[in-house]
Amino acid sequence: MPNRKISLEIKHFPVMLDKVIEICSPAKGGVYLDCTFGGGGYSEKILKFSKTKVIALDRDKYTLEHAKILKKKYPKRFSFFQKKFSDLDSVTTGHEIDVVIFDLGLSSFQLKNLKRGFSFNSKDSLDMSMGLTKVSAEQVINECNEHKLKLILKILGEEKEANRIVKNIIKFRAIKRITKVNQLVEIIERSKKKDYSKKINPCTKTFQAIRMFVNKELTELFEGLIKAAKILKPGGKILIISFHSLEDKMIKFFFNNFSSNRPQTSRYFPENDQSENFLFEKYKNKIFKPTSSEIAKNFPSRSAKLRFAVRNSNKFTFPQDFTVKFKKYLELESSHV
Repeated sequence: MPNRKISLEIKHFPVMLDKVIEICSPAKGGVYLDCTFGGGGYSEKILKFSKTKVIALDRDKYTLEHAKILKKKYPKRFSFFQKKFSDLDSVTTGHEIDVVIFDLGLSSFQLKNLKRGFSFNSKDSLDMSMGLTKVSAEQVINECNEHKLKLILKILGEEKEANRIVKNIIKFRAIKRITKVNQLVEIIERSKKKDYSKKINPCTKTFQAIRMFVNKELTELFEGLIKAAKILKPGGKILIISFHSLEDKMIKFFFNNFSSNRPQTSRYFPENDQSENFLFEKYKNKIFKPTSSEIAKNFPSRSAKLRFAVRNSNKFTFPQDFTVKFKKYLELESSHV
């Protein structure tokens, strides 16, 4: 219970809120699916428009306290479910969805609660779970073999010094199990070449990789994108805010490859049958980023990218190219510790 109280006291800034509202156009009303409820910033803003209804979900149980506040304020227009992206279709039955919103990455509540193990400054247990996970970071660090750990750091973290970091992790854990965040931080810092010209923390990529594996983040995004496209009504929008290159790569491919102006034809469908397999209207490949004033108020927003696409009226067809393109990431995240 104390963790929940702490999270309510931490100030949360929904990234690019004004731009999200501009694209969503809630003044027109409609049903909105907020897939990353967090502190409720987007949901609360949308609900201020009287003709809207919001269905929110979040895998993190600590967001429930924020959801209760909105439920009390908007009992007939707001509902909340502790679910992952892969289950979003289970909460939308019977609803025509106008807009789906994803705000990826860590929330300020997760990062600043040191007991959860996301912060480099923590001396607590290696957890890194966003909720509804099967393994912890401690299990991954101590129980994955050397080859598997290298793959996780190289593929999910894009860490160039993965070999050295993993070699030292293996050495350390042979003597003593790695159970605390500060133990892992010390191993990484000793392993990395010192480059004081870089502003990024030396632990960033390793922590990102372990966290992504624990939470199956790319797999959940993959499933979420497909299911969002499936449940959206014609003219509905998918808005996604991402924070690192792998997420953005997946989003860009999905919007580009299944829009009416796709750059090339698919090998899975006949040339004359392409138009029936488009899921989106013409995609403009436009990226929105936070303003300098927003970054000054909320520094973690500096790496955020917002993309959106508009669903067409075509019948949903499973995008097979999507699976092929991201096979190595999906297979890695689906493998066992």
